[in-house]
Amino acid sequence: MDSFGHVNNVVYLRYLEQARVDWMFETAREAGVEKFSLGTVVARHEIEYKRPLVYRAEPVRVEIWVTKIGVASFVCNYEVRDEDVVYATANTTLVPYDLAEQRPRRIAPEERFYLEQYLQAK
Repeated sequence: MDSFGHVNNVVYLRYLEQARVDWMFETAREAGVEKFSLGTVVARHEIEYKRPLVYRAEPVRVEIWVTKIGVASFVCNYEVRDEDVVYATANTTLVPYDLAEQRPRRIAPEERFYLEQYLQAK
């Protein structure tokens, strides 16, 4: 919380991370895709704050979808929102990463298939 009682901008990154980790690791694993959890790194974040989110006990919803799938990267977009209020929009560029080799890797076919299920236009 900042000095005005609003959720701090760094907390928004945590919200995005929580949604992304759940979607890429838990939901993907349930769908039979485990490679994301073996190595994926953030290459870029961009957040546009639309409205202040006043600190509260109730959770806020983070919606996530894919807007671009490349050969070795993909982009996720988000909305941090309640039913009728959007507090922020954001996007993250993610790169599959080979932790053992310490280098980026290409998106595997099963990862691409999983991502395509969430592909939407901006």
